[in-house]
Amino acid sequence: MMLRLPFVKKPPLVSVVRLSGAIGMAGRGALNDAALAPVLEAAFSKGKPDAVALEINSPGGSPVQSSLIGARIQRLAKEKEIPVIAFVEDVAASGGYWLAASADEIWADPSSVIGSIGVISAGFGAQELLSRHGVERRVYTAGESKSMLDPFQAENPEDVARLKVLLGDIHENFITHVTERRGDKLDGSHKLFTGEIWLAKRATELGLIDGIGHLKPALMARFGDKVKLRRYGIKKPFLSRFGMQLAQDTLAGIEERAEFARFGL
Repeated sequence: MMLRLPFVKKPPLVSVVRLSGAIGMAGRGALNDAALAPVLEAAFSKGKPDAVALEINSPGGSPVQSSLIGARIQRLAKEKEIPVIAFVEDVAASGGYWLAASADEIWADPSSVIGSIGVISAGFGAQELLSRHGVERRVYTAGESKSMLDPFQAENPEDVARLKVLLGDIHENFITHVTERRGDKLDGSHKLFTGEIWLAKRATELGLIDGIGHLKPALMARFGDKVKLRRYGIKKPFLSRFGMQLAQDTLAGIEERAEFARFGL
């Protein structure tokens, strides 16, 4: 039996949620709203934490999953009346910065990469390759835009124009999120939404983050030396522990590595 002494104040508690990797990709530990929902719910609820800290190391990924995860963080923070503090490791770029901006404050290492507030769509064109090998592509659709951006057909200027409209709309959603979350902290004299990236010191000057700081020292400075950190994260799927998802995880790892490599990481 545990004896509880009356009037003994418990040490401050901070839930720490790790958000590491590309957002929305397949594979174990993937960052998506469905996988993170129970993790975030527990982090905001168990033990009545004084704050929730996000450990972020992400080059981005799906704009929809970034938005869903960010919205969940904001909703839980509001419902539970708990402040959220983000700490960036190597990178918080594109969707990774979307997640960081969902917090009330953002802190980073001096060499952390911040920003890339933009939207990208990449593909390939292989119609010449098919033609060279005598392969004929046959596509039948109902709806003139159903085969938009087919990589095995010549690029259609109308398809490109439609895609640019979609990318522009997603970009506007991203800009709205950042401006609403960062508010007057942002340097309005600088073009912040071009997809450019910065290191933490410059990002602080531009108002994209709040300053330089590492998770444990910063939390101890704020909540005291006795602050207790309780960590939460996505658990590996049961089958993956026995190598049964090795091929899928390997492919996801290659794709994720390519995303990080875009920022020299």
